[in-house]
Amino acid sequence: MPASPAAPALIRPATAADIPTILELAEATWEPTYRFIISREQIEYMYRVIYTEASLQRQMHEQGHQFMLAYVDGQATGYASFSALDDAGLFKLQKIYVLASHQGSGQGQQLVAAVEAAVRAAGGHTLDLNVNRHNPALTFYEHLGFQRHREVDIAIGPYWMNDYIMRKELA
Repeated sequence: MPASPAAPALIRPATAADIPTILELAEATWEPTYRFIISREQIEYMYRVIYTEASLQRQMHEQGHQFMLAYVDGQATGYASFSALDDAGLFKLQKIYVLASHQGSGQGQQLVAAVEAAVRAAGGHTLDLNVNRHNPALTFYEHLGFQRHREVDIAIGPYWMNDYIMRKELA
């Protein structure tokens, strides 16, 4: 059942104990997000690289990714992760996904706002993200105040991600 537009989410930091929940959400959101943007083979390859328990453990414990989970009525409905890119206040929104049944409810905005607050609390002033140049979410990020900073082409195994790096200066 879709959430109402005003449905507030409970957003909390995730821990390694939440990896099974993150994997369930990734399973439900990854393919629908990318099916019209990249090939099925690329989707499957990237999913296997990014979304295994071992990979998420590395992201959390070795790469400094902090994850947040969104809940509505006790059900996990989305997640985001971010990390510092340097010691000068530049952070990166690594991931943000919301179940299709809850998209349009404001949860994506709430997750980004929670990440921005955590980045500010950590002394950050700039938040970057990568988005595929053909991803419809581009307009979502622009609506939230992110601007196209530059284009990048990133090799991931035998595939390429053709992205914009978008940037938002945090007040």
